[in-house]
Amino acid sequence: MQEKKEEDLQQALNKVSEVGIDEVGRGAIFGPVFSAVVELTEKNKFTLKQLGVTDSKKLTPKKRKLLLPKILLLSSDYGIGQSSAREIDKLGIRVATELSMIRALKKLKKKPSELIVDGPLLLRPWKGTQKNIVSGDSKFISIASASIVAKVSRDNLMVRLERKYSGYLICKNKGYGTREHLTLIKKNGITKLHRKSFLKKSNLI
Repeated sequence: MQEKKEEDLQQALNKVSEVGIDEVGRGAIFGPVFSAVVELTEKNKFTLKQLGVTDSKKLTPKKRKLLLPKILLLSSDYGIGQSSAREIDKLGIRVATELSMIRALKKLKKKPSELIVDGPLLLRPWKGTQKNIVSGDSKFISIASASIVAKVSRDNLMVRLERKYSGYLICKNKGYGTREHLTLIKKNGITKLHRKSFLKKSNLI
């Protein structure tokens, strides 16, 4: 009887209990928006929490990089998707963000029975059960893990793009509209990876 209970507990711990999705780069003025989805078992949720997984914004870049391989190793499944600056300009940021999320979800081996979405906005194209959690990255380990996967993936891309688009300090500002970045746009002009729809709002074009 005791063995059966222990077996049941192990099965419960190894079952996928949470599938969270998050995006990064929504407010940037350069480059794509990234999304990641992470599936976790009850047991691995606990392990990642012990390792320090929390909202990616509360972690240092070094800590996020250290956690990334652990998250990928302990996730039952994960997916990463992105939507380009051109798509953002053409479709608008919300639709482009949803597109990046759907692309991440399509990488999963199977459709999750329930999806936990960070923030107040529904993922409109998703034909499945979902719940929205405001500040979900500080409440659910799966969302926090997804935010780290998306953030590190996008930051790594920004480092690579710095080589091609030098003169904008992309490595430093990660594509966000810092005062320094906006000054450099005035000096060097805009690139094809700048979000023109965002720059129009800043009266830079």
